[in-house]
Parts: sequence; structure tokens; C-alpha cells
Amino acid sequence: MSVKPLDLICLGRASVDLYGQQIGDRLQDVASFAKSLGGSSCNIAFGAARLGLKSSMLTRVGDEQFGQFIREELQRGGCDVSHVKTDPQRLTALAILSIKTKDQFPLLFYRTDCADMAVDTTDFDEAYIASAKALLITGTHFSTAHVDAVARHAINFARRNNTKVILDIDYRPVLWGLTRPGDGDNRFVSNQSVTAHLQSIVPLCDLIVGTEEEFHIAGGSTDTLACLRKVRELSDAVLVLKRGAEGCSVFDGAIPADLNAAFFSQGVRVEVLNVLGAGDAFMAGFLRGWLRDEPYSRCCAYANASGALVVSRHGCAPAVPTPEELDYYLAHQQQIARPDLDDELNYLHRVTTRYPAQWPQLCILAFDHRKQFAEMAQQVNAPLSRLPKLKQLILAAAQAEATELQRQHHFAPGVLIDDTYGQDALNALTGSSTDNASAGNCQAWWIGRPVEVPASRPLELEGGRSIGSRLVSWPRQHIVKCLVFMHPADAADLWQQQLRQLNELYRACAVSGHELLIEVIPPAGSVANQAELGVALTACLSRIYDQQIRPDWWKLPAPDKAGWTALTNLINSRAPHCRGVILLGLDAPAEQLMQAFRDASSFPLCRGFAIGRTIFAAPSQQWLAGTLDDAAFVQQIRSNYRVLVSAWLSRHDAVAPHQPALSQTSAQGVNL
Repeated sequence: MSVKPLDLICLGRASVDLYGQQIGDRLQDVASFAKSLGGSSCNIAFGAARLGLKSSMLTRVGDEQFGQFIREELQRGGCDVSHVKTDPQRLTALAILSIKTKDQFPLLFYRTDCADMAVDTTDFDEAYIASAKALLITGTHFSTAHVDAVARHAINFARRNNTKVILDIDYRPVLWGLTRPGDGDNRFVSNQSVTAHLQSIVPLCDLIVGTEEEFHIAGGSTDTLACLRKVRELSDAVLVLKRGAEGCSVFDGAIPADLNAAFFSQGVRVEVLNVLGAGDAFMAGFLRGWLRDEPYSRCCAYANASGALVVSRHGCAPAVPTPEELDYYLAHQQQIARPDLDDELNYLHRVTTRYPAQWPQLCILAFDHRKQFAEMAQQVNAPLSRLPKLKQLILAAAQAEATELQRQHHFAPGVLIDDTYGQDALNALTGSSTDNASAGNCQAWWIGRPVEVPASRPLELEGGRSIGSRLVSWPRQHIVKCLVFMHPADAADLWQQQLRQLNELYRACAVSGHELLIEVIPPAGSVANQAELGVALTACLSRIYDQQIRPDWWKLPAPDKAGWTALTNLINSRAPHCRGVILLGLDAPAEQLMQAFRDASSFPLCRGFAIGRTIFAAPSQQWLAGTLDDAAFVQQIRSNYRVLVSAWLSRHDAVAPHQPALSQTSAQGVNL
């Protein structure tokens, strides 16, 4: 195949799936739903991009929040969205379903006059179609006169420009108007009109993929071999027959007398949760190999494994594996009967699908303190009801200063905010991003949120032991932060209690999809210097890793260089997908903190800092006392934050440039 900028263009359905979360319930009894990307074409485009292909989606979405979700989710998956058009009049399609049994999935399609069925020939040109190795169209986008005309227009462009044409038969009788609306899970209704329609399309194709039922509708009978022969009479395309758990067969010539006489790839049997989406993952996996001219053995291995993983999980597009995860599964699939229960496989899926995939350097303003803010208010006789506004002002200062600093520097701003006094600030920031068009920057905020009871030892979690139920209400963007005071010399029962809490928290985050940051601080007086600190931290992290707890982030006080080396070696060997270490200040004076920044500069694993009271302590106390107005308070917070950001960004300099002092109202030697 010729070199082209795109591997694949997918034309067709783009919808939002709402999956019932209660497995085994009737759809009418489902109490809550999980939202994800949906529509077979969209799933394939997303899956192909996740598996490393350069894919593009050609469709329409509504001018509303679900349309924005589809566009953003495709972008996050690495899919080109230049031809995801916004329809100003129509709504984005929905699919609502429940998982009743392994074979029953009540499904409702909300697609009456939906946006993706209004995709038009004016939405693309010949150059766009010619830019891809292949054009994929699913069966639904031949089901009305309008989309049929649009699809054939795209096919004409493809055939003129050496772009392969792929048909995913994707037969849904309800979308052809052959069943009542409530029968969305019906996979086959014989209909000669649909058969004739499909038979007018197959001669135009280079690759045709379908289940036995889908080839039955294309061939016009329920005899699979007879249907394959009929399609072969009409088309020279490579035919791929999906055979579920048995695997798949590939026919690139005459149809043999037996299905297994063609190229056959054995499938892998897994515990099935839900078959929906498996075919889309199969297609993405097959194309990963086919569009790279790999042999059928590899194409089918990718396809069968991708499908097997998706049937074992909840959801369609989100369940598609990444290359690293897929390769791991291919190497171990005979030993993994339950992919949904395999810790390593699920860990790889979680850490290789995180968004963003990488963060730039992080400059985090930490004001998640609860006890300390309450004590400050009590010291000046200020009511606790003033604390939410105080935290909103701190956030406003951080936002204003980050916007200004990002005009010259590339870094990600971040915050640590609690939901006791900071819920309004959390709500205001969640979902936003910094955007400096002049610098070409657009960066989401890093948002951390604590779960520990302040100063608890042994560790206790706010809201009690049922942390999983608490995380249900947290935005996925929020990173769970848990501070634990520990030392290698702690008593065995204390270690046991704390590790049990961390284990429960880690498992809850794995289920909810939230990233986890564990902050480790040795108790006051337990280490005498930075050398002892490094030894203690390395031992603590090693014991946590021994429990198969692999957080996304660590937040640690600054060790000496030997400690940094030991921590780096430990983390890289035990959890190479760890996002990194965030540096906290503990009780260091500002000058010592600047030196800690420089010491960390030789260790890329240290991704930034999270500093709090050095920035906000004295100004906050003055504001609570009424001696500092809002504007002056914001200005002092900005100034103090700027000093630390500048120090961090210049940490690689052999000789640190002169840094302006922290605001005169800032205390030295307080907890950072």
C-alpha cells in the first residue's frame, strides 16, 4: 500500500453509549448508567488509534455537550477529528442498554433524525479520502437513501485514489426499520431488500468483515458457505468471518467446501460479560495488522485477542486494549481465563490509557489543608464560614498567575484542594484548562483531592471505610491524594493497619478509574537528616510495592542525592508506569527548598512540586483577621507562587539565578 498520511478513515455512526451499571438487571430496573463513546464506526476509529494506527473519523455530532464529548474523547484516543462536523439542528445519537445475561443485552437506539445520519457530501472532499490507506463504512450508513448516497460518493473518491474500501456489515435490523424500536438487541431478520442493497455494495469493496449472521444477510440465506460463495461471486474482496470464541476465518480466494479449510485462526475462550463492542475491537485489531501488511496470522491474533478482552469488560470503546496491553495478553492469553480479574492486565490497561498520557513539569499550589485553616481562623476569631471564600481567592490567584507565567514557560499548573472548605473552588476549576493562544499552550489543570483524615496515624479515610462509594461522586479528573505517616521501624500492627487502608484505597481507585497519589512522610523526629530520610522513604515505598499497590504518583519530602538515586531505581524497577514523584517541602525554609529543587534536577522522575503554607500561610491569616483585602491577598499569593515556579523552572541552572524573596507576610520555616 502506498505511503499516505492516514491509515484509516471511518465513515458512520458516532453516538454516546449509556451502559447500565447493574449487571443482571432489566433495562427498566437499572438505577445508574456509565457513559462512553459509542457507534460502531466511532468505536473502530477510536480502537484503531489506540492500537497505533493513524485514524480519522468522518461523521456529524450535535451542537451540544454529547457532541463535544465525542469529539474530545476521539482526540484523547489519538484520532483525527478534523472531519467530525457539528450539525446545528440535530442531536447526537444515543444507545442505552443493560447487560441482562451473557447473551441478552436490552438495547435502545435513540437515532431518529440524529446528527450522524445527516453527514453530507459537503463534509469532505476527494483529497481527504485520498489521504488514507483505507476507507471503512459500516452497514448502517447504507440504510437510508441519503447516507447511501454519501457513502457511495466517498467510495468513488476512494477507488479513484488507491484507497482501500472496507465494509463492516454491522447489521442491526432495528436500524433498517425491520423491528419494533425496543428490539435493538435483535441481531438478525431476513430481508431480501436489505440483501439486495448490500449486494450492490460488496463489489466496491476490498475487505468485508462480518459475523455468520451478517454474511447471511449479505448472501441472502442462512447457509454460511452458500452466502460466502454468493459474496465471492460479486466481489474479489478479502472476506473475514468472525466466529466468536472459535476465532475467525479469512478467505482471499475461492470459498472452500469447509470453513476450516480457509485460513483459520483459533480464538481464545474467556468469561463473557458483554458481547457488544467485541466486533468493533476485532476490526480495529485486524486492521492494525492488515493496514501494515502483516500476515493473516498476526492480523487475526490481534483481532481475536482484542475482541476477547472487550467481551470480558464493561463498555465498548473504553475496553479496547492498548498495544502494550495487547502484546502482554498475546504472550499470556492461555493462562488468563478471566481477563477482567487479572491484576497485571488490568493494571496495564489502566496506566496505558491515562489522559493526558504525559504531564509536563508540575507546579502545584497545595491548599487542601483543613485542620490548619480552621486553626488559623480560630486564632483570629474568624468564622469557619469564611474559609470557602478564602480558598476561592487562592484558586483565583493561582489561575491568574499560571496564565501569565505560561506565556513564557511550559509547565502544567496544579492544585490540591479539599472538599471540606474547597468544594466551590473544586467545582469552579474542574473541566477547565489554561489556554494561551499566543504561546500555543492548552493544558488541563492537575487537580488533587485528599481522602485521609488529617493527621491520622494509623491512617483513616474521610467518610469511613467505604471509600469506593465516595469516589462515585468524584469527577474522573480529580486525583485521589492520601497522606500516610510511616517509618520502616513502625510496629508490625501499625504497618498492617496502614497497608490495609492503602490497599482498599488502591483497589477502589482501580475500579473507579481515578489516579492515586500516595504521600509518604516519616513521623516528626523519626529521621535526623536527608540521608536517613532517603533510606526511610525507599524502605516504605518498597513495602507498599510488596502489597501490589502501585500508585500513579508519589508525593515525598526531599531526600539527598543518594536517596533520589535509590528511589528512582526502586520505582523504575517496580512500577515503570509511575507518573513520577511530586516534591513537598515539609518544614524546610525557602532557601533549603530552592536547594532541594536543584538537587532534584538530575532526577527526571521528580515531576514537580506541591507547596502550600509557604505560599498562603501569612497572607491567609491576615485576610482572615481583616487586615488584608481581597485584591492585596490575591496579589501576595500570586507573588509567592511566582517565586516558587520560577525557582523550579530554573532548577537546572548550575548557579541558581537570584530569586525575589517571598512576600514579607510569608512565614519562613513553616510547613510547605
